[in-house]
Amino acid sequence: MKLTVYHDGQFWVGVVEEVVNGKLKAGRYLFGSEPKDQEVYAFVNTALPAFVDGLSEQLTVEERQTGRTNPKRLARQAAREMKAKGVSTFAQAAIQLEYEKRKKEKQVLSKARREELKEYKRAIKLKKAKEKHRGR
Repeated sequence: MKLTVYHDGQFWVGVVEEVVNGKLKAGRYLFGSEPKDQEVYAFVNTALPAFVDGLSEQLTVEERQTGRTNPKRLARQAAREMKAKGVSTFAQAAIQLEYEKRKKEKQVLSKARREELKEYKRAIKLKKAKEKHRGR
């Protein structure tokens, strides 16, 4: 599991990436103003497990072989990741899929609410028409 915290120009954002059985799940968490170390630590300890469980869209990625890595190479990789901005393209694609899925769900819910409101207004209109017809 990997958490990357960066500033996107307006807000501080945390991107969580997790690879399980060759499938990548990624999500975007909005911190708002610049988070202190304690806030990030609290997020990792309390909200992160529930946040990762809520992610559903997955991309297939090839897992690299994990073997013993030279400490100097590991230090260079860590420095390179610290200098790099943003997240991996796989994570961006997974976040985009999650966004599209939530967008579709929201469209379905809003359409159902609109239809429900139409039916309610129609029922009220029919009730008023019947009352007028009965002379009340």
